[in-house]
Amino acid sequence: MLALSFLLLIGFSLITEGFGIEIPKGYIYFSMAFSFLVDVFQMKMNKTGTPVATHEHYEESENKLK
Repeated sequence: MLALSFLLLIGFSLITEGFGIEIPKGYIYFSMAFSFLVDVFQMKMNKTGTPVATHEHYEESENKLK
């Protein structure tokens, strides 16, 4: 989702430059760095210590109804 928002931001800035409206690059770089930093903090906060428990592979032939 973050990469998609970066692509939309860059695309929007290119379209505005095509119409002659120039957005300062510092605003774009700051917004990208800030959102990346927030995403890194969010990943650190949502990190769980226990891994997901997996089960053995289910084979259809083992549990056929009679």
